Amino acid sequence: MSKIVSNALLNGDCAKYLPEIDSDSVHLILSDIPYGISADEWDVLHDNSNGALLGSSPAQRRAGAVFKKRGKPLNGWSKADREIPYQYYDWVRSWSDEWFRVLKPGGSAIVFAGRRMAHRCACALEDSGFTFKDELAWEKDRAPCRAQRISVVFERRGDLESAKEWDGWRIGNLQPLFEPILWFVKPYKIGGTIADSVLENGLGAFNFDAFERRFRSFANILRTSRSAKDYGLHPTQKPLKLMEALIELTTKEDHVVLDPFCGSGTTLLAAARLGRRYIGIELDETYCASAVRRLEENERVESQLLFV
Repeated sequence: MSKIVSNALLNGDCAKYLPEIDSDSVHLILSDIPYGISADEWDVLHDNSNGALLGSSPAQRRAGAVFKKRGKPLNGWSKADREIPYQYYDWVRSWSDEWFRVLKPGGSAIVFAGRRMAHRCACALEDSGFTFKDELAWEKDRAPCRAQRISVVFERRGDLESAKEWDGWRIGNLQPLFEPILWFVKPYKIGGTIADSVLENGLGAFNFDAFERRFRSFANILRTSRSAKDYGLHPTQKPLKLMEALIELTTKEDHVVLDPFCGSGTTLLAAARLGRRYIGIELDETYCASAVRRLEENERVESQLLFV
């Protein structure tokens, strides 16, 4: 029998706790996993480094939060940097088999993954047995554009001729207004049908009516804005309404939602608000404490509404 009951928040490495969850016991895995792009210490998932990694230049310090820390350039600093995508795949594979084991047949695993490494995540989960169902796009209401004017670089070098020639050109990316959301399903019984899976496990069909009420469409581009409460608890905090929509799309009340990288607990809070049970795992104590506070506040509010 599982040592972990639902409505649990566990502080530690998911590699430790996932084996303690019963097989075929979870209805949905919904998680904003680390993207492996060295955004912060917890996002460095490779074994090569450089003194400049996660440091900051004077220009970054002047820019403030937008350019908070330095990652590796796309070409890297060494040959070892070319191994980073492969090491990210290996990191996902270190837990993806456990995801497959604990999820019920017909259940969904929905993963927020960074644009640069999403394909590695997809391959790893496929190699664990998942079917890659779809790729959704969360269209954000705002995002910083970090592209630097190349002419400014030439001006610093005193190369005014090149600065003039390349005026209007930049180095970097276009404004990142969407994030990919990878949608996987655990195959249902061979020889069975989706209808059989729905009857046996309560999974396999999707609540399009609820989805349409939230987004006014069935499209796989999800447009939702963030409120003031969707900021400040975690550097990659996702909108509560977005997580609620994904939970409502794929599960029914009393189903179990698992988030093995739960951060400040947005997935868990969304599940609780929708009458689902939850299991959350988070390595960082500070983020865990934020999740606890949010869940306790939700319980107090619900109690007040119940007894008014």
